[in-house]
Amino acid sequence: MSLAALALTGCSMETTSPSEARADAPRDPAASTGGDGRTGKAGSAGRNAAAAEAPVDCEKAKCIALTFDGGPGKDTPELLDILKKEKVHATFFLLGKNHVLKHPETVRRLAAEGHEVANHTWSHERLDTLDKDAIRDELARTQDAIADITGEKPTLMRPPQGRINDDVTAVSKELGLSQVLWSTTAKDFSTTDSALIAKRTLDQAGRDGIILLHDIYDGTVPAVPAIISELKKRGYTFVTVPELLRPAQPIPGAVYRP
Repeated sequence: MSLAALALTGCSMETTSPSEARADAPRDPAASTGGDGRTGKAGSAGRNAAAAEAPVDCEKAKCIALTFDGGPGKDTPELLDILKKEKVHATFFLLGKNHVLKHPETVRRLAAEGHEVANHTWSHERLDTLDKDAIRDELARTQDAIADITGEKPTLMRPPQGRINDDVTAVSKELGLSQVLWSTTAKDFSTTDSALIAKRTLDQAGRDGIILLHDIYDGTVPAVPAIISELKKRGYTFVTVPELLRPAQPIPGAVYRP
């Protein structure tokens, strides 16, 4: 474990990097075969299919995790077509209100195609400004909405703006959610220039990294093919966040950041 000052949170919070998580994991082969990285059982039909493939060993492979926040949106099906063509699995941190509820078929497809379905709150409120009951409502409503569609509750969450505090951590632990931050951001909310989004991402990419993008902004999905192509040329293997941590099992309440 490492103690890192999270600039976005305004406080110090203990975080764990993927390499630290792997190093601390028990070396029981039976514990590392699960599709959800937690129980040894696949969390959905899609993760079950993914788990049937040979697991990636990120101690040996040059791994990187592609993650998307804020969806699903109108461009998410196009993104899924790209990922399917490239044989890349990603992690999607979904918003409940106006997204999960509006696009249930896309949520169902995300799970069925082996992507990790995760929680990005109900309405994108900054969790560090809320009391525990309101934090619980933001996370639990999205948990339930996703479970109603996929049959499984997520085990990962990403706080809006990366802002967390002790209350957010306590509620996340209570709900069985690990907190996932990032190492690479293209700030795609600030531009529609797909070439610039790709350049920013590629300039920051590193081994065991977690890339933050948004599938709800116009310039982002068109940037994804170039990002995937170049990172494959550089020898990267794309994995979901649980695969990046494997054989570690994500711990509820823990904060993961490269």
